[in-house]
Amino acid sequence: MIERIVLAGGCFWCTEAIFERLKGVSKVTSGYANSRFPNPTYDMVCTGITNAAESIEIEYDTNQIKLENILEVFFTLHDPTSINQQGNDIGTEYRSAIFYLNNNQKTIITNYIFKIKKDYDKKIVTEVSELKNFTPAESYHQQFYNKNPQAMYCNIIISPKIKKLYEKFGDITKDKN
Repeated sequence: MIERIVLAGGCFWCTEAIFERLKGVSKVTSGYANSRFPNPTYDMVCTGITNAAESIEIEYDTNQIKLENILEVFFTLHDPTSINQQGNDIGTEYRSAIFYLNNNQKTIITNYIFKIKKDYDKKIVTEVSELKNFTPAESYHQQFYNKNPQAMYCNIIISPKIKKLYEKFGDITKDKN
């Protein structure tokens, strides 16, 4: 069965590049979740007035990958203890958040966070809230890493995360090529 989940873990270029490499993930779309305004643009989101989070919408096959696997990758490859910041990306749009689509997802997410919170020295601050809206980002943001692998940001920030993904989660990733 195909399900969707929306995750925010800093810059959507990073999270998109990671999650599209997982087995069972059929589509990843970069965008803006839970904006106060309809159809926000990147420029609007960067001001902070929209309260939107840079996010990715993941479509996945529950027969091939479980939400718990997606959550494990999510919590491993970003800092869920950092408030409104991932690395040098600072602002509410870069917050750690999971936007669930139904009560079953909410239960899985809250149980998962409860299970892993002892593994962190600081409090997990990941927002868990219902998805109210999701607007796909502008076309130049989609598949950014795949289209621009030599860009400095991609080399410095994204490539090491992808390397870590293959090292820690090689059994649930697609072919490295």
